[in-house]
Amino acid sequence: MKRYHQAVYDEPLIFQIGHKGERGQLVPKVEAEIQAAVGDVVSHIPTKMRRKQPPALPEVSEPEVVRHYLRMSQQTIGELGFQIGHGTSTVKYNPKINEQLARMPSLTNIHPCQDEETAQGILEVLYQVSRWFCEISGFDEFTFQPAGGGHGQFACASIIKAFHKLNGELEQRREIIIPVKSHPCIPAAAAIAGFKIIAVYPDEQGCTPIEAVKAAVSKRTAGMMMTNPQEFSVFDNNIEEHVKTVHEAGGLMAYDMANYNGLFGITRAGDIGFDMGHFNVHKTFSSPHGSGGPGSGPVGVKEELKKFLPVPVVEFDGGKYKLNYNKSHSIGKIRGFYGNVGNAVRALAWMMTMGAEGLREVGEVAALNANYLAKKLAEIRGIRMLMGETPFRPRAGGQAEFNLDELKDETGIGLQEINMRIIDHGHMTCETGHHPYILTENPCALEPTESVSKANLDEYIKMWKQIVHEAYTNPEVLKTAPHNTAYSTVDSTIADDPQRWAVSWRAYLRKIKQ
Repeated sequence: MKRYHQAVYDEPLIFQIGHKGERGQLVPKVEAEIQAAVGDVVSHIPTKMRRKQPPALPEVSEPEVVRHYLRMSQQTIGELGFQIGHGTSTVKYNPKINEQLARMPSLTNIHPCQDEETAQGILEVLYQVSRWFCEISGFDEFTFQPAGGGHGQFACASIIKAFHKLNGELEQRREIIIPVKSHPCIPAAAAIAGFKIIAVYPDEQGCTPIEAVKAAVSKRTAGMMMTNPQEFSVFDNNIEEHVKTVHEAGGLMAYDMANYNGLFGITRAGDIGFDMGHFNVHKTFSSPHGSGGPGSGPVGVKEELKKFLPVPVVEFDGGKYKLNYNKSHSIGKIRGFYGNVGNAVRALAWMMTMGAEGLREVGEVAALNANYLAKKLAEIRGIRMLMGETPFRPRAGGQAEFNLDELKDETGIGLQEINMRIIDHGHMTCETGHHPYILTENPCALEPTESVSKANLDEYIKMWKQIVHEAYTNPEVLKTAPHNTAYSTVDSTIADDPQRWAVSWRAYLRKIKQ
């Protein structure tokens, strides 16, 4: 295995370095002509919004700032291993040319308030991306406003609400059916929109039973919202029957397409019968995931639901591109302006590079990588693939999910200890499937995308073999891991105790009473 050790610095907080009066930048004084024309800018700020005294910012030089954050980054993002996404969070290589395009001054200097006549180029980009998304998903119109997956699902729940309100049935239809192995943001979004959640559980194959959905449907059903492939990395074979059942009851179907990377060119939500759904551009379409940002979760809808979309929507009349604010039953803005435009630029560059055939190949290679990884991991003692009775079942959707119950029973070593040892090899830890935890030792969810080569996967598998071997022969190594990081232990109980949080420097000083 490759030798790895994270950088170690005894690094103080930025507030604890520097000296009073030190500056990184000297801002020039305002010229007399500008001051005469503009006047006292501060006087234009409402009194209640003005600070009574300047903020207590760190006083450090520019070189100190650069060195500080470089050292911090080496300690916190020192894991530069393979980009094998976890927990259905697609992580892939993002071509640097796409970053360069998104950061061109001609794009970054555009202001959202400028006249649309002067922004035809970026409006064309947004329109073209929406056309690609419609073709890929089978939907008829998209909004770019949602800032991520949970936000996109909230938009879907709001559209479901507006649809039933227009039809005069909202008071009756207050329930949303959600498979429990969908992303947890879905029931959260539906609940915030005012719906009651009706949970349905998977069968032994990881699919949502047809009978369970039929039993959950009633005259109170507003719709069904679900992730597919679900958190067991299984594409629900009953999906078309679920759509039929909900539609016959008068409900709408919303698709969480965050796990779409392994489905490009293979299936479309609109063709299955879904009424709406969202993409995670910051995952699936080769834009930075960035630990939750810069997020983008555009929502697409079928023709009959266009009138409910947030405004404005970019349209083309054959001569020019325009922003249409005239949506008769719009749910209203759910975010300022038009969403994350930079990610739309990145997505368009990537899609145009790949083409239709290339996008389908993305799905095929992602599924192939997941199946190869699953097959090899299933051969390791203590690892059991999910779902099904056989040790290995081919996956659709580009994910490999497995359970460590057997390993935990035989060695006392579970996913937490293994994750600490994975860090010693310089790779990302394995995230579990999302809540609710309905298995004893919650499963690992690995998602090797098309960016990962067979050689990468072989080395990753080799690492797993070594760690599992240590679990059976020298478990103390795992129990005391990690050994090659800047900090060897983390008190995880802090996250569960708000009394120990300090979200700002001032809050920290109050806690230590300085």
